[in-house]
Amino acid sequence: MEPGELRSRLTGVIAFPITPFKKDLSLDLTGLRHNLKKLLEHPVSAVVAAGGTGEMHSLTPSEHIQVLETTIETVNKRLPVIAGVGFNQSLAVELATTAEKAGAAGILAFPPYYPQADDEGLIAYYQAIGAATGLGMLIYSRDWAHFTPAMVERLANIPTLMGWKDGQGDIRRLQAIMSRVGTRLHWIGGAGDDMVPAYYSIGIRTYTSSIATVAPRLSLRLHELAANDRYNELMTLMRRCVIPLYAIRSRRRGYEVSTMKTMMDMVGLAGGPVRPPLVDVTADEKNELGEILKEWEEFLS
Repeated sequence: MEPGELRSRLTGVIAFPITPFKKDLSLDLTGLRHNLKKLLEHPVSAVVAAGGTGEMHSLTPSEHIQVLETTIETVNKRLPVIAGVGFNQSLAVELATTAEKAGAAGILAFPPYYPQADDEGLIAYYQAIGAATGLGMLIYSRDWAHFTPAMVERLANIPTLMGWKDGQGDIRRLQAIMSRVGTRLHWIGGAGDDMVPAYYSIGIRTYTSSIATVAPRLSLRLHELAANDRYNELMTLMRRCVIPLYAIRSRRRGYEVSTMKTMMDMVGLAGGPVRPPLVDVTADEKNELGEILKEWEEFLS
């Protein structure tokens, strides 16, 4: 898929599937297929294989390609599959080229392992990933990687870079970046479903959703209400169904994955445990998530 074609497909909800594990923490590829088949019943615009919610950083290179190939095979060209890549330059390039050979539609580049890297080093890192394939590349701004508008403008010179996924929720900074770079990049809200009102208020119309792993209809409803400026209905839904979840997710690092996996198990999908250093939710928190699922009932069928 050419970068321009990928860009044209990315409107609405991009799903971030989890990577299900068995009790012994090995891959549950059968569970992954089941989850994806259920997800494909809903009109999401794309899926990200082995992304942040997919515990990319816990996977070996061999596991990464197994997850990617299983996703591509199951999706069967019905949606674009975007592969998460990162770690260091050499491994990111290797993962990107492998993804292209496997049939991925694009790549999502995570920040490198080295925190607070120099701007010139970051540019070289993303240039190498972008040059490794002909696939459209999205940069994922998250964790320590706080980019200035001038830096994003420089990165926009990478020919295959077609999208920018914000993972920090700093609307002031993102607004300044968008003002500086304009329509050169496709802007994607990526800090969480709870940020939909803020992202859509500045013109973004695509967001990545982890809620889509459990309740795609809820994610799609958030997009529909926000895109059509139905603010009162949107905020009612946010207060009832989204904000309570994010209150739990924010309690511990990694809970953005742990909570979704627990909820998936509770609704009959394949979640399983998380891999250390992430931790699973407590029994009390599982009960809290059960109460949230009661509010989601209309979106789970």
